[in-house]
Amino acid sequence: MKQISATKDKEEPKENVEVQVTDEADMPDFGEAAETVDASTEVITPMPDNEEAKKPENNDTLRRSTREWRPTKRYLESLQWDEDTVPISMQACVYDEDYKTILDDVCPMSLLAKTDGDTMYWDQAMKQHDSAQFIQAAVDEVTSHQVNGHWKVVPKEDVPSNQPVLDAVWSMKRKRRLLTNEIYKWKARLNLHGGQQEYGVNYWETYAPVVTWAAIRLVLILVLMYKWYTIQIDFVLAYPQADVECDLYMKIPKGFEIEGNTNKTHVLKLIKNLYGQKQAGRVWNQHLHKALIKLGWEQSKADECLYYKNNVIFVVYVDDGIIVSPYEEEAKMELENMKKEFTISVEGSLSDYVGVNIERTDDGKIHMTQPNIIRSILQELNFNEGTKKATIPAYSTTILREGKEFEEHKADWSYRRIIGKMNFLCSSCRPDIACAVHQAARFSANPRTNHTDAVKRIARYLKGTEDKGIILDPTDHSFEVYVDADFGGLWDKDASESKPVSAKSRTGFVVLYGGCPIIWMSTLQSEIALSTTEAEYLAMSTALRHTLPIMRLVKEIKKKMKLPLNTVPKVHCKVFEDNAGAIELAKVPKMRPRTKHINPKYHHFRKYVHEGKITVQYVPTDEQWADILTKNLGTELFLRFRKFILGW
Repeated sequence: MKQISATKDKEEPKENVEVQVTDEADMPDFGEAAETVDASTEVITPMPDNEEAKKPENNDTLRRSTREWRPTKRYLESLQWDEDTVPISMQACVYDEDYKTILDDVCPMSLLAKTDGDTMYWDQAMKQHDSAQFIQAAVDEVTSHQVNGHWKVVPKEDVPSNQPVLDAVWSMKRKRRLLTNEIYKWKARLNLHGGQQEYGVNYWETYAPVVTWAAIRLVLILVLMYKWYTIQIDFVLAYPQADVECDLYMKIPKGFEIEGNTNKTHVLKLIKNLYGQKQAGRVWNQHLHKALIKLGWEQSKADECLYYKNNVIFVVYVDDGIIVSPYEEEAKMELENMKKEFTISVEGSLSDYVGVNIERTDDGKIHMTQPNIIRSILQELNFNEGTKKATIPAYSTTILREGKEFEEHKADWSYRRIIGKMNFLCSSCRPDIACAVHQAARFSANPRTNHTDAVKRIARYLKGTEDKGIILDPTDHSFEVYVDADFGGLWDKDASESKPVSAKSRTGFVVLYGGCPIIWMSTLQSEIALSTTEAEYLAMSTALRHTLPIMRLVKEIKKKMKLPLNTVPKVHCKVFEDNAGAIELAKVPKMRPRTKHINPKYHHFRKYVHEGKITVQYVPTDEQWADILTKNLGTELFLRFRKFILGW
């Protein structure tokens, strides 16, 4: 095989081109990594880049405080790596002073913090023991873009004066199996530096829909109910399968030269949609939607990321999809049709989705767990085999407060990062820790040692339930919504003047379909309730605000899939309340002195009650399962309510 050097004239005849890493003294040792590509492909060779990070061109300007601008270490690192442009890792959740939590209908993965040390900068990856694998992954990534024509090399002078040339940044990641934590892939993702884009110049709209957790769980429940066939697919290099929205220019990746050209003389003009752009997700979603419509799919009106075609349902989260159907042949036929429009890898039967392990048990149930993220939490907290386990996630006799009398959090682990991981965990498959995590999350801005202890208590509880999650075992087709409120549960008379938030009540609810949880929430109410009745009524309104869209989705699936009427009755929602005043207020809309001030927005569900689509019923307090989401319960009640909601 003839080896072509990057410095040779590209007009020379080529048989096979070998993509090689050059070993330079001022670079990490790249080893013997090499990749063979088609003879028609130009040479792509990683080369050293000795240019030092420099401050922006306007760095000689003075700040408002008249102090001279000086680049920080973090800024210098960002010139080579920008965390905000990396789509495969999410940042920890940050809560504002009003302690607003993230709702259920947001992107599932938006709550995921860095779960381990497997996501890193290029420089960090080069210091790892497996740097050779990362280098090979980077070579494969650049080669793939070049072979598939995702860009073209143009001289710098051909770039329009009004078009900025954006940096290229690397995302290096070890991918592990959820259950065994075994590394099965080293990934190098080349990204455009979206942080350097300018609105109105090289991007406009950025919104792209993602499937909700509620829709995912509902589909899984229906799969169990009807014993549907499932196929899990992944769109290979999804974003670059779509064309760019506008002209975009990017620097040649550091350490590489393409077709014998480097950053000094040439740049890359993007032809395909590259990762890292602000609008990359939107451009890909629009491309996916148009192609699916062309293939005869129909988009759901209740969830933008769910599609129907004949007897097949397709659920997609960015580039991960699930095909479900009562008929295996029909599901496989639609898969083959999709391969005509997309590059797809088939992952087989459903096993893990959106970071959650999905296990089909021998008795026909689905167990949703996340042991890997729990292990990462325990590891970061330096827990070991000797660390004591806890039976419940929080003490029932303790209300977590600001705690100014305690010292500041000074542990060697990041409070916000741990909270971010716990938030993702409780939003995906662990509602039993939702209340405790939300209470601890309220103090992420300025954690104290009492908050540190609360987080460790949650972790000790997780240590004893590492392999646990939600068990889906549907029994019927009805909706049940258990909703409760803890009236003024945070009240602190000593801090009432400086912290009026302590007067707020907590809403907790869980929505079940077929006896399986699909939505849950534990959050402070946005307004201060003046009575128990008002607090319960506001909680009921919030719960039904999440229930009504799911009811519409079930009706839609019932119609599109042509399910037998004798197996799917009319969608009927029962709201179980333990406050007689709230029940009366929901059924009989009277303007009473103590309730006439309630904002009309909370009355939105009354017409459904009047039409009989929702029935409001009383349930005793000791059978109010949503109580686990409003306050810290004692061991007996906690375990009993947990078994009802999670199945264990």
